[in-house]
Amino acid sequence: MQTATSHDAPHGVRQVEIGPERDGQRIDNALTTLLKGVPKSMIYRLLRTGQVRVNGKRAKPETRLAAGDILRIPPVRMAAEKTGEPPPSAALMGAVAEAVIFEDKHFLVIDKPAGIASHGGSGVSHGAIELLRAARPNEHLELVHRLDRDTSGVLVFARTRAGLTGLQALIRAGEVTKQYLCLMVGHPNKAKFDVNAPLQKSVLQGGERMVRVSDNGKPSLTFFREMEQYRGARLMQATLGTGRTHQIRVHAAHVGHPLAGDPKYGDKEANKRFREMGLQRLFLHAAHMSFELDGRAYGFSAPLSEDLKDFLDVLAVKGKNPEGYRPRGKNAH
Repeated sequence: MQTATSHDAPHGVRQVEIGPERDGQRIDNALTTLLKGVPKSMIYRLLRTGQVRVNGKRAKPETRLAAGDILRIPPVRMAAEKTGEPPPSAALMGAVAEAVIFEDKHFLVIDKPAGIASHGGSGVSHGAIELLRAARPNEHLELVHRLDRDTSGVLVFARTRAGLTGLQALIRAGEVTKQYLCLMVGHPNKAKFDVNAPLQKSVLQGGERMVRVSDNGKPSLTFFREMEQYRGARLMQATLGTGRTHQIRVHAAHVGHPLAGDPKYGDKEANKRFREMGLQRLFLHAAHMSFELDGRAYGFSAPLSEDLKDFLDVLAVKGKNPEGYRPRGKNAH
């Protein structure tokens, strides 16, 4: 139910007063529901070009709305129809629909396949949220958090406003447990260690996001624990103390043991050798997420995907330390 009220303006511009049910919601998620049928890529383009405004000011995709805000929405439906963007393929819709591992009144959870983005935008027509909405047209679904496109595993969607705002508040408060499985190149000399290094995000000219360790960055903490040993690599469990963009990948590279298959922060020579052994993507999997909300304990788990398990089987038999790989970077373990 939407309590936002709309006031018509000249030339098709809408002025929408935000109701209490959208208090704290990200503007990109609000626009997705207010502009049904408009591709996410167009919504981000409208935000980038300043056509969407909150109380007369330009807004970023991560801007959070407050009850009583006046949201300016330009006339976009006709423009969206002219893009000729094709509907999602039945195969992609089926892959996401079959990946559902849990659903109740408040949440729907999938084991996201690698290669599917969490949402559309930046050259991606249809992400997991768009595919699910297409597969379930009569349901209200909102993306609670995000996974990188190449990361598989637990991805949570909200079916109610209470579920969305409640879980996002827990995430911001650090009261959600998120655990990943990842393959580190080389041999950290400790089975358990923490990486406490501030991270700073930047956007390159082409729109690519890059993250680096910087004293000017935001506090970031990752807990690593060894799960299995392989020649030339270690399977690790990474538990997030904070939830920064690319956090596990950058922290792993920072201590000299980047993630296998990481094209952005990884080791090119090691990646090449692992690719020849069958690893076709970043070895990072969101294995578990748990939290308590309104007196109920939730826990979602997704087993390591088949392509990564198959690669570990090959590595166990044929694995070799890639050309005498040596840890690089500060605080190498």
